[in-house]
Amino acid sequence: MPTASARSFLFVPADQPRRLEKAWESPADVVIADLEDAVAEEAKGAAREVLRERLARPRTAGAVCVRINALESAHAAADLELLASAAAAVDAVMVPKAAAATLAAAELGVPVIALVETAAGVLDAAAIASAPGVERLMLGTVDLTAELGVDITVDSPLLAAARATLALASAAAGLAGPIDGVWIDIADEDGLRAEARVARAAGFAAKACVHPRQLGPVEEELAPSAEEVERARRIVEAGERALAAGEGAVALDGRMVDLPVIERARRTLAAAGGEEGAA
Repeated sequence: MPTASARSFLFVPADQPRRLEKAWESPADVVIADLEDAVAEEAKGAAREVLRERLARPRTAGAVCVRINALESAHAAADLELLASAAAAVDAVMVPKAAAATLAAAELGVPVIALVETAAGVLDAAAIASAPGVERLMLGTVDLTAELGVDITVDSPLLAAARATLALASAAAGLAGPIDGVWIDIADEDGLRAEARVARAAGFAAKACVHPRQLGPVEEELAPSAEEVERARRIVEAGERALAAGEGAVALDGRMVDLPVIERARRTLAAAGGEEGAA
C-alpha cells in the first residue's frame, strides 16, 4: 500500500531485531523503522546495521518508512547513506522536526513524511506541505506537547489548533489527510479510540501506533462506517442521475447534493475500497 493512502502506521525501534520482525509481519499499512527517538545515542550505528539487514527482506504486505535523525544532526549523513543503499526497500522517509527550508535543501530520493512536532513547524505547516518531495504531514504530539508544556489529552485545545492547521495545510497543498500522533498509553484502548475519532473529525486520515494491539482500533475508527459507505453510494448514484439529466444539484433525504458533495462521497467510497470511489 502506498504511504499516501495508508491509514495505520506502526513505530518500531530500528535496533530491535525481534520487534522489527514482528512489525514486518504485522497488519500495519506502514511500518516506521525508527532511527531517531527510540534509539539511544550510543546505539545509532548498530541500529543502522540491524535495519540494513532487515531491509534486505521486504515486507510481504504493507509499506516501510524510515524515520531518520534530524537533518541537522550528526547522524544524518549515515542515515541518508543507509537510505540510498536500500532505496528499493523503502517507500518513504520520515523527517523529524520538519522545517520548510531544510526540506527544500534536502535530496532524499523517496517520498517524505514531514513530522511536524514543534510550534515553529505548526506555524510553518503550509510551507512544509508544499516543500519538494513531501507526500504527507504527521503531527508529532509528544514533542509538541512537551515544548508547549501541556498534557496529551483528547480535548486539548492546543492540539485541536495544531490539527486544524495541518489539515488545512495538507488540503491546500493537495496532500492526503495528515497522520495523527501516537497515543502513548498502550493499555488505554478507550483513549486511543477517542483520540482517533477526534483526529478523523479534524480531517486526519491516518494515525501512528506504538504497539501492534493499537492497529485494529485505529483501523476501525478511521475507516468509513457501513452507514457512511451506504450513504456515499446513494449520493454518488443520485448525483450521477442528476448530472446525466443536466441538473447541477438534487435533493436526497432532504439535503442538497451537488458536485462537492458528490466528490466527497467518492472519496469515502475510495477510502472504503469501493469501485465507485475509484471511478
